[in-house]
Amino acid sequence: MFKGLRPMRYGGREVWPLIEGGKGVAVSNHKSAGAWAAAGGIGTVSAVNADSYDPDGKIIPQIYHALTRRDRHEELVQYAIDGAVTQVKKAFEIAGGKGAININVLWEMGGAQRVLHGVLERTRGMVAGVTCGAGMPYKLSEIAASYGVNYLPIVSSGRAFNALWKRAYSKAAEWLAGVVYEDPWLAGGHNGLSNAEDPRAPQDPYPRVKALRETMRAGGVSEDVPIIMAGGVWHLRDWNDWIDNPELGAIAFQFGTRPLLTQESPISQQWKDRLTTLDEGDILLHRFSPTGFYSSAVRNDFLRNLEYRSERQIAFSMEAAGDHQFQLDVGVKGKSFWVTLGDLHRAREWVGRGYSSALKTPDNTLVFVEPSEMQRIRKDQSDCMGCLSQCSFSAWSDTEGNSTGRLADPRSFCIQKTLQAIAHEGDIDHNLMFAGHAAYKFKQDPFYSNGFVPSVKQLVDRILTGD
Repeated sequence: MFKGLRPMRYGGREVWPLIEGGKGVAVSNHKSAGAWAAAGGIGTVSAVNADSYDPDGKIIPQIYHALTRRDRHEELVQYAIDGAVTQVKKAFEIAGGKGAININVLWEMGGAQRVLHGVLERTRGMVAGVTCGAGMPYKLSEIAASYGVNYLPIVSSGRAFNALWKRAYSKAAEWLAGVVYEDPWLAGGHNGLSNAEDPRAPQDPYPRVKALRETMRAGGVSEDVPIIMAGGVWHLRDWNDWIDNPELGAIAFQFGTRPLLTQESPISQQWKDRLTTLDEGDILLHRFSPTGFYSSAVRNDFLRNLEYRSERQIAFSMEAAGDHQFQLDVGVKGKSFWVTLGDLHRAREWVGRGYSSALKTPDNTLVFVEPSEMQRIRKDQSDCMGCLSQCSFSAWSDTEGNSTGRLADPRSFCIQKTLQAIAHEGDIDHNLMFAGHAAYKFKQDPFYSNGFVPSVKQLVDRILTGD
C-alpha cells in the first residue's frame, strides 16, 4: 500500500480515492466502470451516447432515420438516455456492492440536462455521483440534488469553481462530493484552457490546485471534500508531496488514460496496440473540436489532415481593398473573392495539386480541399443530429432556432461520427483518438512489458503500490 493513501467515505461506503476518468461515446462503459468499482474505487460510466444492446447482447447501432436535425436530435437524446441507463445497470451489477459508480456528462453535449434527468430517474440507488465538465454546468448541483446524488464538477481553475459556487453550488453544498481539477495541458479529451492561457506553456498544477483549495475554503466548503487531480496522473509516487498536505487538503486521483489498456476496456485491439507505441509528443493539444474547446488526442492521420486543411487557407475580401487587389480565379465560382498576390499564387498551387474546391469559413477565409473531401464535409454537416449544444462544424445550436447564426466551419469535423466510429472497431488512423499526454508512458512502464495487458483489478492493485 502506498504510504499515506487511505480510503475515503463516498456513496455510503469506504472506497479508494482512485477514480476512473469518464471517456465519452462508449469508451468508459459498464465493463471498465463496474470492474473499477469492484476493485474498490469509483468507476465511471460515460453518459455521452453510450451503447444499448439488443436481446442477443449485440450493440444497437445509433442510426438516425428522421429527416430534420431537430427530429434527429430527439432520436439522439433517446439513444443517450437508454444507453447510459443500460450501462449503469450493468456496471452496478458487476460492482457487486463494492466501490461506487459515477456517471460522466459533458455539459456542452446536446440535450445534456434532459439526458441527465432521464438517466438519474431510471437508475435510482445505483449512481453515486455525477462528474461534469466541458462548459460551466451551473444546473448540475440542482439536478443532482433533486435525485439525492452527489455532484463533482470538473474545473481547471479556482476562478471557474468560484463562479459555479457563488451562482449555484453553494445552494446545494451538502451534495458536493469532490471537485475535479483537470490539468488543461495534460488531460485527454476536451480541456479547460482559457483564452488567457498559452497552450504552449504548461503551468505547474500545484499552485493552481492550492489556489483552488483556497477558493473552496473561502466559500466555506468542507475540508473533507477532496480535490481530485486529473490529467497527467500515472504513478502515485509522483504525487507523494500532495498526500496529507495541509495546503491542499483532501486529495484523490483520477485516471483516464491508464484504464484504456485493460482487459475490460472496450476499445479495439488496434487501439490498445497503438497506445503501446506512442512517444512523448505524439499527443496533440489542438483546437479543431467543433465544441470550440481545446482538446488532446493522438496525432494520427485524422488530426494531420485537419492541420494540413487549415494550412491551405487564405483570407479574402468581397471587394478590392488594401492588399486584396487580385481576383481569385480558382476554387470558386460565380462570386468575386479578392485576395493578395501571394495568396493567389498559393491558391493556384493548391488547385494544381488537386485541392480544387474552396470552402468559406466563418472568419472570411477559404480553405482548399479535394472535391471528394468537400462532398464528405457537406454530407457530414447535413447529417447533423445536434450532439452538441453549440457546434461550429454544422452551425447547430440547441436553441429555439437551432442555429448558431454563424457559417458552418469546414475546418472542424463531425465529432459524433468519428467517436462512434473509433469506439466500434473503426479505423484508428482516420478517426479522432482521444488520449492524455501521459499516454507515452505505456511504452516506458515495465508493468506493460512483453505485451502485458492487465485486468482492471490488477491495474488498481498496481496503482495502490505507488506504481
